[in-house]
Amino acid sequence: MRKPHKSYLEIAETELCSEEFAKKEDEQDELSKLRTEFVILTKGDIRNKKYGFQEKDNTMSREDDGEESIYFCGNSLGLQPRRTKEYVNRYLDTWASKGVFGHFTDYEGGLPPWLHIDDAIKEQTAKIVGALPTEVVMMETLTANLHLLMASFYRPTKDRWKIIIEGKAFPSDHYAALSQIAHHNLDPSALITIDPPSASSPYLSSEHILSIISHHAPTTALVLLPGIQFYSGQFFDVELITRHCQSLGITVGWDLAHAAGNVPLKLHNWNVDFAAWCNYKYMNGGPGVIGGLFVHERHGKVEQASANHVDGANGAAGNDRQLTYRPRLSGWWGSDKSSRFRMDNQFVPIAGASGFQLSNPSALDMTSIMASLDVFALTNMDALRQRSLRLTAYLEARLLKYADGKPPYKIITPANPVERGAQLSVLLNPGLLDQVQHYIEERGVVVDERKPDVLRVAPAPLYNSFHDIHRFITVFHEACRRAVKGAGAEEAGTHSSAVPAEIATV
Repeated sequence: MRKPHKSYLEIAETELCSEEFAKKEDEQDELSKLRTEFVILTKGDIRNKKYGFQEKDNTMSREDDGEESIYFCGNSLGLQPRRTKEYVNRYLDTWASKGVFGHFTDYEGGLPPWLHIDDAIKEQTAKIVGALPTEVVMMETLTANLHLLMASFYRPTKDRWKIIIEGKAFPSDHYAALSQIAHHNLDPSALITIDPPSASSPYLSSEHILSIISHHAPTTALVLLPGIQFYSGQFFDVELITRHCQSLGITVGWDLAHAAGNVPLKLHNWNVDFAAWCNYKYMNGGPGVIGGLFVHERHGKVEQASANHVDGANGAAGNDRQLTYRPRLSGWWGSDKSSRFRMDNQFVPIAGASGFQLSNPSALDMTSIMASLDVFALTNMDALRQRSLRLTAYLEARLLKYADGKPPYKIITPANPVERGAQLSVLLNPGLLDQVQHYIEERGVVVDERKPDVLRVAPAPLYNSFHDIHRFITVFHEACRRAVKGAGAEEAGTHSSAVPAEIATV
């Protein structure tokens, strides 16, 4: 039997499952105040089929339209910080009133000049991923950044040419790795996947991961893994795996889409070669917003070489000097700011991650990210992690307290809190997902589904609450009971509809 977090084992079930307990947990949690920094959509907003917010007046069609929704979908799209609209309006006002001068001029009461806005958010970004400010940059989008990084770090040779990824990697990562292999005219067999030992569980132990890497080490050029697995929610041991790969002479990169803003990271201290992430999940930057990139400082050096020496494929001559730096696909925004506008076609890369930039970034995107980062600055990742551990443990304990006997689902996210972030993936019994999802959505619950049978439930520590979890469990368990009842009736031939009548008429 799976056991919830120890601190909740000592609480009587009647107390643990009460609404008062959840409210008390929120009252005692100092970080609960961060919820007010976000726009919490209402149940009416979700039901409203028109653009914009549901009117909070007598036009509401349901009694609970004005109630806050239960939003556990920050692992797909984070909620909007209240500051975002203010910051974006300031950006729009600058563009409207200053035009091109907004690039260069620091206006009183305004945002940083667009030319320097990427530098303005480096320090807070670095704190979130555990890096030096020079090791991070906001640029492009997640898959584009993975391609750019692999163009620099995946250097296949006749001895080492394989890429190792996780077998259930997010499809975009899989496609990116395969296309990089094809770009080098290599056979698709160069892609090695790490698959779970058991078909009944998505869990990948560190020992299993390391054993696969060790087996293929002599012929492997690159390992690319997710910090947190999107389907199961498993948090991999980034430090251990990185150290193991590098001890075998293998470059290792990380997709941190589900880890950035979710769990504490120490990319610099862990000696990670490179990493990329999106900023629309736990980072709350908005749908499809610009991504983030990390390059360890040892790979970002730009050094002057002797006049008769060129290092490998890259070197830039200019002002009678020869520069050596890591090969990369280059663009003008990665060139030194002092020479960027000379238009002399002499690429002088910025030292660090910024030297990997291509075009000038969207100032609108950067402004949106700045609004979210300023909310993160009200706390720190260690404090958020502690809150997240409590929220997830409470969610786990409540999921395990199913009043009608054995629950028609199981949690497939690791029970060890160290091996998970904010997400718990719930595997429903076959045939229940659509009915459960329909019921809970009608009652203002927003979670992410993964066909055929998984709900990914993610209480984000910045804005979700213990009371959210209590409300979710109340609705979810009722949905499960109705779905099981409907499935049983259908199996007995007394109900032929795919959705039980009492749900379909809601």
